[in-house]
Amino acid sequence: MRYCFHCLAGFAIAPNDKGFVTMIAFLIDADNLSAPAWIEEACRTLEAAHGPLSIRRAYGSATHLKVLADVLRSRGIRPFVNLPLTKNTTDLALAVDAMELACQTPRPTVMVIGSGDADFLPLIVRLRERGIRMICVSERGKMAPEAVVAYDEILYVGTEQTPNASETSIAEIVLTKPGLTNSLAKKAAVKKPETKKPNVKSTPVKPSPTQKHAPKSVANTPAKVTIQQILNAAPALKAGQVQRLSEIAKLLHDAKLLAKNATSPKLFKMFPRYFELSPEKQPHQVRYLG
Repeated sequence: MRYCFHCLAGFAIAPNDKGFVTMIAFLIDADNLSAPAWIEEACRTLEAAHGPLSIRRAYGSATHLKVLADVLRSRGIRPFVNLPLTKNTTDLALAVDAMELACQTPRPTVMVIGSGDADFLPLIVRLRERGIRMICVSERGKMAPEAVVAYDEILYVGTEQTPNASETSIAEIVLTKPGLTNSLAKKAAVKKPETKKPNVKSTPVKPSPTQKHAPKSVANTPAKVTIQQILNAAPALKAGQVQRLSEIAKLLHDAKLLAKNATSPKLFKMFPRYFELSPEKQPHQVRYLG
């Protein structure tokens, strides 16, 4: 069976060594594969190993695509800008287009995903079941281990990661860069001797009688707590119905109106005209009287 290449205008389709027609689609997750050098390296390697890239698309935010503007223009890669949302809009846009390409005629025989994320694993399995050869292009160190077995081939781009400059000590910089000044080298080699402070015994301060015998209710309850603050923290009290004391106490703790070890009955007893506790001895309910 022969294909008329003039009828397939717009697609870079060419027969491989075995006589089969190869159509390659390269879909790039620009939020993950975001360096121009990596995309250029991937395009060269794919073209040398598998032939021309028929479909070339890059998905990502406007910020990432702007950084890739030069390589997108030189390589003829179509940019697809996604809304800057917190969800994975880029992954979903790429997956939708990949399934659409797999259902069209002619469909790609090789699909290249420019991302090492494991989010694409269901897509990879589904496309592979349709007879499409799946290749992954990923930066070194970003490839998800659980996604390795799903691909037919993995192409790593970029160099090995180097330690951050902030993690490199001044001594290491001096050894690797001899052109630095001697003053910097001396700062790196010489350390200031630690001065030991004289061991002075401090006499313990005895608490004053007022501090020693201060009532716990005053010490554990924030000062100047108003009725309006209590109602704002626990709005259910405004209805004037009986509420569970434990639930109201949790709201007061969250609003910092009660200290960690303070109890809510002591706080409500400061306003006897506005709050009613029941039962009287061991209350577990509270009601706002208005």
